[in-house]
Amino acid sequence: MGELFRSEEMTLAQLFLQSEAAYCCVSELGEIGMVQFRDLNPDVNVFQRKFVNEVRRCEEMDRKLRFVEKEIKKANIPIVDTGENPEVPFPRDMIDLEATFEKLENELKEINTNQEALKKNFLELTELKHILRRTQQFFDEMEDPSLLEESSTLLDPNEPNRVAPLRLGFVAGVIGRERIPTFERMLWRVCRGNVFLRQADIEDPLEDPATGDQVHKSVFIIFFQGDQLKNRVKKICEGFRATLYPCPETPQERKEMLAGVNARIEDLQMVLNQTEDHRQRVLQAAAKTVRVWFIKVRKMKAIYHTLNLCNIDVTQKCLIAEVWCPVSDLDSIQFALRRGTEKSGSTVPSILNRMQTKQTPPTYNKTNKFTSGFQNIVDAYGIGNYREINPAPYTIITFPFLFAVMFGDLGHGTLMTCAALYLVLRESRLMAQKNDSEIFNMVFAGRYIILLMGIFSMYTGIIYNDCFSKSLNAFGSGWSVKPMFMPQRGGNWTFDTLNGNSVLQLDPVVDGVFNGPYPIGIDPIWNIAVNKLSFLNSFKMKMSVILGVIHMLFGVSLSLFNHLYFQKPLNIYLGFIPEIIFMASLFGYLVILIFFKWVSYDARSSRDAPSLLIAFINMFLFNYDDPSVKPLYRGQMGLQIFLVIIALACVPCMLIVKTLVLRRQYLWRKHLGTQNFGGIRVGNGPTEDEAEIIQHDQLSQHSEEEPEHCLLSPAFKAREEEEFNFGDMAVHQAIHTIEYCLGCISNTASYLRLWALSLAHAQLSEVLWTMVMHLGLSTKSLAGFIFLSIIFCSFAVLTVAILLIMEGLSAFLHALRLHWVEFQNKFYSGQGFKFLPFTFESILDGRFED
Repeated sequence: MGELFRSEEMTLAQLFLQSEAAYCCVSELGEIGMVQFRDLNPDVNVFQRKFVNEVRRCEEMDRKLRFVEKEIKKANIPIVDTGENPEVPFPRDMIDLEATFEKLENELKEINTNQEALKKNFLELTELKHILRRTQQFFDEMEDPSLLEESSTLLDPNEPNRVAPLRLGFVAGVIGRERIPTFERMLWRVCRGNVFLRQADIEDPLEDPATGDQVHKSVFIIFFQGDQLKNRVKKICEGFRATLYPCPETPQERKEMLAGVNARIEDLQMVLNQTEDHRQRVLQAAAKTVRVWFIKVRKMKAIYHTLNLCNIDVTQKCLIAEVWCPVSDLDSIQFALRRGTEKSGSTVPSILNRMQTKQTPPTYNKTNKFTSGFQNIVDAYGIGNYREINPAPYTIITFPFLFAVMFGDLGHGTLMTCAALYLVLRESRLMAQKNDSEIFNMVFAGRYIILLMGIFSMYTGIIYNDCFSKSLNAFGSGWSVKPMFMPQRGGNWTFDTLNGNSVLQLDPVVDGVFNGPYPIGIDPIWNIAVNKLSFLNSFKMKMSVILGVIHMLFGVSLSLFNHLYFQKPLNIYLGFIPEIIFMASLFGYLVILIFFKWVSYDARSSRDAPSLLIAFINMFLFNYDDPSVKPLYRGQMGLQIFLVIIALACVPCMLIVKTLVLRRQYLWRKHLGTQNFGGIRVGNGPTEDEAEIIQHDQLSQHSEEEPEHCLLSPAFKAREEEEFNFGDMAVHQAIHTIEYCLGCISNTASYLRLWALSLAHAQLSEVLWTMVMHLGLSTKSLAGFIFLSIIFCSFAVLTVAILLIMEGLSAFLHALRLHWVEFQNKFYSGQGFKFLPFTFESILDGRFED
């Protein structure tokens, strides 16, 4: 149970793996996911490591599988995902996998090449068919088709007025439909209007063989005279990527060519259908096993990546690896190594040897599906130092509660709870669907956080007696209005008085009006009171201060457990104790004053009660001569002066005394470590008794940011050997002291956001009810019922969009800020690094590449 409140105890272990068993042992370690490998070859280039060829072969297989997957998705064939987790193939099976993938890739490429060539031929024949049909229509529409033929002159060739024979040429082709207007303008300008263009759209879209997209094209025919215009026209067609086709001049030749083209199109269509069927069969067969192939290849690649992190002994028969692993999982790791050795057929067992190290271990907090969301909230601020106290267990309760203080509404909390319950009860089915939406995955990962936030919001909604901005009158009001004579009011209150006056404040001082407190929560009569905000503001503001001070005192108290665990007595005496006294003397005293005022003053004497804010300010200013400010109790001045002096005395303890003690300890260690006789060093170190004292002082010397294991690190030893810098230490301690003392004030004020957001949520909910829902309830007819249905739909949409999503997100972020800044900075440094075990699950999910 203690491991829940601290990170797991880690150890550095050395693995001795036989060469023939290393692959299988790493495979078993990847399945259990309990070890983090260290790179023992940091100075070796990745291309010079032992298993770089195997990694390249795996990458090549992965590339081929991605090509096959792309073809499967292009064909709209669903990839079968049975959830199977295949075992890692043996190294000898890599050759078979490579041959299978090579054959599949070559077959698909050959099919695609042939299919593209067939489709290109089919497209050309289809375009030629449309050209022949449209050209025939153009010639039929012409009044004098004989102009296209080579005509002979009617004049005598010997006559001087003989005219040269007239010859009109033409070209026909297809062009993209969107280029027709530009194409026409270019022809007109270049040829100066000496060409004649006819064009018609092709109704059916044509498939581009290269991209597979559907394109719209048009048939055109251009008439011209002379070779010069012919060359210009062809260059323009080439520039606009128009495709030209040969077109016979006589109708009979065009008819015969059209018949031949239709016959070839039918044959090509048959071949294309057979090719597509064969391609579909190949892809469907691959779709059944491509996911399993991906898992096998990526597991093999991860294993060889990991083996590249190991060292090889001089005999080339053993691989040496270093891993970080939890101490509690050493037995499981031993069993995994034993299984890997047996699977490989090796007779030499693998050895796991724990090492003593001076390096800082990674931080590992075991989580489950319930605690993982809260742990992620803490880790987003910073990974905790090794064995530092973990805020996540306390966040499970305090985070939803502080959220609910700002979001307190029974109706909205119920809606949030129902939404979270749906995600929790159907989590298995939703996880199997593997939704790619990032927003949904983020909400789904925090389903238990949302569930607790909804439940706590229902609780605070009952305390506030607030349900969609309306109060629930479950037990009857503790207030009553009776016709009575009230001299201070100047007469009797009757029911006519109540009906005729919209603004009447009830005074609990009057006998018979206030009958007693409400059983739970706030009396529902406050929902219709004019002075509702005045009462709730005072109540929620004091409640926010109380919750904030308790939360911060709890955070400071948790730092004591860190100091005790890391054996830092100096931080306890000159750190924790002054901090807790400083906060308790000032702000803890303020909380006691709030409770004291609630208990000491009733409804009759509340008008004479002094202001807590003025009393607290006068406490710091030592101002007790103001006759308008009455003391809350006897002896208040003496106690407050004593508390302020105690709080001020804690400041130099944290600011100066700790720095002086650290300097004295440094000089003492330096004196004990070196004894000089005539300027010659004769001693290498202290005696055994002195060494125990020095070790105790070392443990108490370093600050909160330096856990116990840092004492053994080379960086810490180097720093110990350096000259003690009193100025740097004094500046550091001054910054820490000022930050804490000013932070107590600013952090207490920061908790007033609980009051502000709670008030804002309640007022926004009331405005939404008054401005929207109240309109539908104002009519009492059939048309009013229809209008009410429309209004209710609008009210429901606005409630979900504004009050649940926007207000919920706002309260969530503010609760997150209160935990990160106001709570965790009292005891949590978050300067560690996370334990990232070698696990196939994370690699296959894409969370880690290597």
